[in-house]
Amino acid sequence: MTKLGIIGAMAVEVATLKEKMENASVSTRAGMEFCEGILEGIPAVVVQCGVGKVNAALCAQLLCDRYEVTHLVNTGIAGSLCAELDIGDLVVSCDAMYHDFDCVHFGYEMGRVPGMDVVAFPADEKMMGYALDAAEAVNPGHSKVGRVASGDLFVADKKVKEQIIEKTRAICTEMEGAAIAHAAYRNGVPFVILRAISDKADDSAEMDYPTFEAIAADRCARVTMAMAKRLQAEQN
Repeated sequence: MTKLGIIGAMAVEVATLKEKMENASVSTRAGMEFCEGILEGIPAVVVQCGVGKVNAALCAQLLCDRYEVTHLVNTGIAGSLCAELDIGDLVVSCDAMYHDFDCVHFGYEMGRVPGMDVVAFPADEKMMGYALDAAEAVNPGHSKVGRVASGDLFVADKKVKEQIIEKTRAICTEMEGAAIAHAAYRNGVPFVILRAISDKADDSAEMDYPTFEAIAADRCARVTMAMAKRLQAEQN
């Protein structure tokens, strides 16, 4: 049976999803509250992991081990690295990589973790399709599939933004997705990352982010619920 694990870094990113859960029960592990129940007819666990890669990876591993999820979705907000992506637009990951993992002096490509066979962790194609269909329904004509770049840095500087684009060729940047993708990849669990653009990841980010955070998070929540409905229909 399909069981969906949904991770958001901040309370605003999971609040709507928790409200929509039926027969919910809450358990706490590693300082995180795991809300388990039924979402759009499918067993699901929704959790706020906290900000950053370590929190995200811990959370994803707990979902795989303790809650035995079969699919993972990381939902939330991000800064745009692409001129075609404006505030409020939606991103569906094709893959995810770290923009701050650097072992190039030892002969590794930028972003590659030693021992891993990929630089960027590929999202599940079926989940990508479901996510893109849902994104287009929520915000027609304003969604894009591409690479997500993650690092322990809130990007609010144009030069840093340009460096990340050069290193990764990603279309958006945030602080958790690649770590969740990494954990999912190691566990053989299909995943996808959903991001709504809250800022342009440049000198305007500190002003735009708090203004558009709630709108962006709401759009991602609606896409996530539509995905849950598609996964539920798959079982019938």
